[in-house]
Amino acid sequence: MNGSRPEAIVPLPAATIVLAREREGKLQVLLLLRSGQSSFMAGKYVFPGGQVEAADTNADFWRRHVDMRPDRISRRIGGDMADEQAVAAAIAAIRETFEESGVLLARRHGHSGGELHTVFDRRLAGELPRGWLQRLVQKEGWIIELSRLFRWSRWVTPEQMRHRYDARFFLARMPDDQVCLPDMQETVNALWIGPEEALHKNLSGKVPLSPPTLVTLHELLAHTRLQNLEDAAARRRWGRPLKPRLVTDGDEKMIVEPWDPEYRRLQIRIDVADLHAGLAPVGTSFSRLWLSGGIWKPVKC
Repeated sequence: MNGSRPEAIVPLPAATIVLAREREGKLQVLLLLRSGQSSFMAGKYVFPGGQVEAADTNADFWRRHVDMRPDRISRRIGGDMADEQAVAAAIAAIRETFEESGVLLARRHGHSGGELHTVFDRRLAGELPRGWLQRLVQKEGWIIELSRLFRWSRWVTPEQMRHRYDARFFLARMPDDQVCLPDMQETVNALWIGPEEALHKNLSGKVPLSPPTLVTLHELLAHTRLQNLEDAAARRRWGRPLKPRLVTDGDEKMIVEPWDPEYRRLQIRIDVADLHAGLAPVGTSFSRLWLSGGIWKPVKC
């Protein structure tokens, strides 16, 4: 049976950054563990990101404080949305990444950086005020580095979920001179890890992944080096939004991805025996995710 709702909740715009680096010739990405008290993906490892806020949408302001001209913004991170929306998504992704991980994709222009230290301190104290990023770029001339961002994917939360987001997943190289420090409120642990290792540890329950994170890590298996990944990302477009379906039957839950053969069927049955038999080893194709023992496990196409 499908756990349908009378009226689907309208998804809110959101943005995420897949931060990547290379260590000893191997690709790693940053995963953050969301607090068990979080209202969304509690206790799961995710990429840093969050909801687009009103201040992020002030395109006229942000265009004066970013490192790309409007025409380049459109070519680099636009596509299926207006330039104003692209800027808002990128600003939200960069702001949220700092708030959750302490990594700021920006550079200082001719100032001492004292305001940034204040922002760091307030962040760790849980007192980061709204509008901190606007004040930072205004007072100390920081430039937001949109040029670091590449398009990767767009995910829309299933209709049956209580919190829904229309999230743009960006990809960016981790700055060499920065370190990650979770805020210990929304995020309680940070982990640099290779995609294959993360997928194996998800199956063992050591690194429980959110569904979009799991799918994205599977996509990253095709790229073993950071430059190779960036070259591939530079050619990506947003494409059609990915809208997985959540299927429920009693206590059983399953996510059906848009490429599943039965995605458009009105009714999709959950057969636990079939799910057990169809579990997909790391690196093999899958089109469903089964919530088993609190872990989302991929199931073969």
